[in-house]
Amino acid sequence: MATSVVWLRDDLRLADNPALSAAAQRGGKIVVLYVLDEQSEGIRPLGSASKWWLHHSLESLAAQLAAVGGTLILRRGCARDAVLDVTAEAEADAVFWNRRYGLAERRVDAALKEELADINIEAASFQANLLFEPWTIRTGAGGPYKVFTPFWRACSNAEEPRGPLSAPESLRSPNVVSEPLANWKLLPTAPDWSPGLSSEWTPGEIGAHQRLADFGDRQARDYATDRDFPAIEATSRLSPHLRFGEISPFQIRHALRGLPAAAHKDLQVFRSELGWREFCWHLLYFNPDLATANYRPEFDQFAWASPTAPDASAELAAWRSGRTGYPLVDAGMRQLWQTGWMHNRIRMVTASFLVKNLLLDWRIGEQWFWDTLVDADAANNPANWQWVAGSGADASPYFRIFNPVTQSRKFDPDGLYLRRYVPELASFGARSVHEPWKTPDIAGDYPAPLVELGPSRQRALDTYAALKEGQ
Repeated sequence: MATSVVWLRDDLRLADNPALSAAAQRGGKIVVLYVLDEQSEGIRPLGSASKWWLHHSLESLAAQLAAVGGTLILRRGCARDAVLDVTAEAEADAVFWNRRYGLAERRVDAALKEELADINIEAASFQANLLFEPWTIRTGAGGPYKVFTPFWRACSNAEEPRGPLSAPESLRSPNVVSEPLANWKLLPTAPDWSPGLSSEWTPGEIGAHQRLADFGDRQARDYATDRDFPAIEATSRLSPHLRFGEISPFQIRHALRGLPAAAHKDLQVFRSELGWREFCWHLLYFNPDLATANYRPEFDQFAWASPTAPDASAELAAWRSGRTGYPLVDAGMRQLWQTGWMHNRIRMVTASFLVKNLLLDWRIGEQWFWDTLVDADAANNPANWQWVAGSGADASPYFRIFNPVTQSRKFDPDGLYLRRYVPELASFGARSVHEPWKTPDIAGDYPAPLVELGPSRQRALDTYAALKEGQ
């Protein structure tokens, strides 16, 4: 009887899972395997918030598999060794997985595929988590795209993505030993900072589809106009589910087709956000060191402030803890800490404040977001930080510096978002909450502004100008 191993990575779902579908069509028994790979060279360790999500996502996946007769097998260690061990233990004659796009991951997968072929075990990989794989979208000259708009236009003119695949109705699993998930100690304990995450999220495939259904029923019809206002529940919040592959872009694209024509404009804007995700993975595929190296090499000469200098160190600590004295920045950083997520516009504001008003290297912020975001992935996180810093592809102009006061007045005019996450400002009115330092008698222990916006903005402009002059 045929036995297949389905090696899951960032594709923790049963439906629209091409690797699992291929194994089910083959017949026989199926080992569904997840490996916590912390040993393969170049694989970036998960951040703390991602570990929390992974634990609960694996719990959900195990329950779903059990409901159709399957079993989730967990192993920890070098992925190559774990896959080969499980393949031997199950006496499997095929291994299937869905493709990954980081260089270190591709190297692991390619080497394993060769090794499996050498011992006469079928190995096959599939497209599962991107609508358009990076090597399929090229410029007229045959190179990778560096600007989003022509990239997304090329995607829109490419072959229509496939429809989603159904989940297998039943599975049979051989007797293979699994490690207890609790032994991995993915959850925080001392202290347990996760209650806010638990109240905000339902990791797993079921939670992902509930988010998608809620978005289609409520937010999608006003997405284009409301998505910039952080106090309004106007975004899909599908990003962590996409990051862990609990839902696929194929499923999202297909589901939203059923919305009425009145939502056409909103869906076009939302699809472009999915397109930006695709663009970020396109960038990572062709620039594997996106999280550590400036996409624009001229930024290697940029005069960042030293993070170890006393003033910069204190400023960084204030930024991380949401005590900069600028309510919109602080609300965003506290939302991040409490929920593991931050509204997209506020991500841009908080990132701009760090790299431009504080003049701290974008890599410092990228690493903090990597550790604290439940949706931090290897492509979007560094690509977006580089976009704000000006060092990335299709980057924000260096002179674009988000003013947190202007932004909060425009996108949170009544201060609802500010007061939700900065309770010290609860007594402030809609006008005064944006600049509490102007009414210090009711500010309590809320800090004074960390830096002045005008001089810090000018310092950034001067530093960027010096970089351009030196080119």
